[in-house]
Parts: sequence; structure tokens; C-alpha cells
Amino acid sequence: MLYLILPYALSIALIIHCIKTGRNWIWVWVMLFLPLLGALAYTAVEIVPELFRSRSGQRTARGLKKAMDPFGDLRRFEREAQVTGNVASRQRYAEELARHGRYEEAIAQYQQTLTGLYEHDPNLMLGLARAQFDKGDAPAARATLETLMQHNPGFNSPERHLLYARALEEEGNLERAVDEYRTLAPAYPGAEAAVRYAQLLDRQGRREEARKVVRELLDQARIAPAHYRRAQRAWLDAAARLA
Repeated sequence: MLYLILPYALSIALIIHCIKTGRNWIWVWVMLFLPLLGALAYTAVEIVPELFRSRSGQRTARGLKKAMDPFGDLRRFEREAQVTGNVASRQRYAEELARHGRYEEAIAQYQQTLTGLYEHDPNLMLGLARAQFDKGDAPAARATLETLMQHNPGFNSPERHLLYARALEEEGNLERAVDEYRTLAPAYPGAEAAVRYAQLLDRQGRREEARKVVRELLDQARIAPAHYRRAQRAWLDAAARLA
């Protein structure tokens, strides 16, 4: 009985969709007289292409592609870097190498690119510092970031500032790290900097200071838009554990 009813139920739902979205009324007659075949045809012709044109559909398609071939972009960026040899292609390749955890190779690509006119390019240097830090070489990351700021004093990047604070913390230079986090946390576009600041204070035994930081963060989050709370959920949960 279910198999007999299901095609008609599906057709009715799609007929309603067709009418509400202003599709061609021919689809209504097709789905009425050929319930299963009409529903499949309508889905294939009208719904699936629309899904893949939407942002969410495109994200889904990219996700499926990466799941089926996780190294596809890496191979493509490698070929582009070998063929063109330009800065943009090398940067994309280095970023993809780092995404796959191949930090030594990523660092080598960044270092090869940081020459000539691009010797002190801030975005390339930031990418290099990120790869060095993720590799576990905090001193090298800190040194790269200091050179970056020496040659690009107007480069205002929250990511650069956060990475510098994290490198100082990882090196054990905790007081300087606290100072960096304190300056960064109120202006950082997200909850991560404030939470890392509070976590460091808490590890130093400065419990009340840590609680003050996270309470302010959580108070601000309560009046923030819902999409902010969704995007920052992991960090807000970490903050709540410190409150």
C-alpha cells in the first residue's frame, strides 16, 4: 500500500512546489498523469540544477567532490604552480600543502615565492608564519611575523595579531602573550582571541581576571545576531566552561 501511495504523495508535494514557485503548468499535468516519472523528471529538470546554482548547493557539491577526491585541488594547484610559476599559483599551492599537513613543503613554497618584489609581501609572510606555527616551530613563526611588521607597519590583520600572541604563548613568553591577547581580544572579529586570553589567565592562576573576560564575552554574545552565535559556538562553549 505504501508503494502505491508514495508516488502520488511525492507528486502532490512537487505540484505544490511547482505552483508556488511559478513553474510551467505543463509540469502539473505531467505529474498528475504520470506520478512517478513526472516527479522524477521535474526533480531532475527543475530542482536539482537550482540546488547546484545556490550557495548551499555549490558548497555541497564542493564537499562531495573533496570527499571523493581529497587530493584533487592539491594536484591541480601543483600543476598550475609548475606551469605558470607565478606568485598567485605558488601561494595557492602552498596553502593547499599546509591544509594537508605537509608543512615543510608549504614552507619551501612560501620561501621560494618571497623574493624580488614579493620579498616582504605581508600575505605571503603571514602564510609562511602560519605554516611554521602549525609545524610546531613557534620561534620561527614569531620571527617571521616580526619581520612582516617591520616591513609592513600598516598591515592590520587580526589573524596576524592572534598568531603572534599564540606564538609568544607557545614559546613560554607568557607576559608578552597576555599583553597581546589583552590588546587584541576586544577588537577581534570572533570569540577565539578572548577565550584564548581567558584560558591563559586561568592557567596562570588569575581566575577572577579570566572569569571577567569570559563574562563580558558571553554578555556580548547574548545580544549578537544568531549567525554569530552559531559560527562561534565552540568558542562560546569554551568560554562558558570558564565563567
